[in-house]
Amino acid sequence: MAWNHPGDNGQDNNPWGDSHNTGGNSTGNNKGGHENKALYWDGFLRKLSHNIIRLGGNKNKGDNKEPPVIGAVERFIGVIVIVLLFFWVMAGFYTIKEAERGVITRFGKFSHIVYPGLNWKPVFVDNVQAVNVEAVRELSSSGTMLTTDENVVRVEMNVQYRVTNPERYLFSVNSADDSLMQATDSALRGVIGRLTMDRILTEGRTVVRSKTQSELEGTISLYDMGITLLDVNLQAARPPEDVKAAFDDAIAARENREQVVREAEAYANDRLPRARGDAQGILEKARAYKTRVTLEAQGEVNSFARILPEYKAAPQITRERLYIETMERVLGHTRKVLVNDQSHNLIVLPLEHLATTQTNEDNNNIHHQYSSNKCQEMSSLAGVNSSNGQTVNNHNSTKTIQSNDVIDARRANSHRVHTLMSKREE
Repeated sequence: MAWNHPGDNGQDNNPWGDSHNTGGNSTGNNKGGHENKALYWDGFLRKLSHNIIRLGGNKNKGDNKEPPVIGAVERFIGVIVIVLLFFWVMAGFYTIKEAERGVITRFGKFSHIVYPGLNWKPVFVDNVQAVNVEAVRELSSSGTMLTTDENVVRVEMNVQYRVTNPERYLFSVNSADDSLMQATDSALRGVIGRLTMDRILTEGRTVVRSKTQSELEGTISLYDMGITLLDVNLQAARPPEDVKAAFDDAIAARENREQVVREAEAYANDRLPRARGDAQGILEKARAYKTRVTLEAQGEVNSFARILPEYKAAPQITRERLYIETMERVLGHTRKVLVNDQSHNLIVLPLEHLATTQTNEDNNNIHHQYSSNKCQEMSSLAGVNSSNGQTVNNHNSTKTIQSNDVIDARRANSHRVHTLMSKREE
């Protein structure tokens, strides 16, 4: 062997203490092996390099013994083992990212969860699967489905979810993503099959979304998939292409109807307040009219109540007085009076002509007096003042005369009417 030096008298320097002599003298050889075994690890590398040099050098021509190859191979294998051990240890280091969790399986069985940072595992013993627990994952489900009114509708749905339990996500089902896809498709078909197509295409989209999400959450909870639903969106719901034109017409008609309804509601919202205001105004006017008529009636009642004692005391005189007062009110502004006596002669009294004539005469007098006053004003200031005073007095006198004439005419009319009424009563 390599550690059997020439001339050592057959002494074995094997560090493992084994005897390879064929001569049968093993006592001395075992003693030498035990002595060299303690120094093996200290001089391992030095001997390894020395033996490699010897394996590559020339053989001793005078030495007919076999070269010591076996010991060199053992040393080389030891070096290889150490190197492999070093690489095995170094290969066991790995890093888990901040958003991930590491699932450790030892010989295929779940062991534990590791967290972000630098970790180590024994290679070929443990296996690590990094699972992102912060990323939002998405999957889409679509297909042609049958509604409850036996129509066909094309539906597309998007599901967003996040992994919350890496262990359950990996080991509760064969594939959590595929299982969620199948559960989504099944839940969506079940919900669509319970609704009519008209409702799905119009106001039922929210119902489809909420019911599908509810069924999915129940399935995930039942199988404990380790995931949490974030949102379920119904992206599209449309009829097949063959009947799309007819459905578009129906939808357009529905939208037109809704537009007309909205316009009618807007018109009603505009007109109703006005109508209410007009009605309130009419009511207020009616209440005011009611109050006015009531007060007038009360005033008339009070007036009759005041006249009643007089009427009871002198009925004839009271009747005549009331008649005369009434005729004065009625004929007070009359310009013509027609009198029919017993001879059936119709007498017309042109009061308007008389009043006009009297007025013209008064105006002429006033104009003449005004001219005289102007002449006197040119002579002296005192005369002007006196003339002005006289003019005012004359004007007032004229007005008084005219007013008295009108009163006399009214009294004459009242007397004539009273005389005619008396004659008729006789």
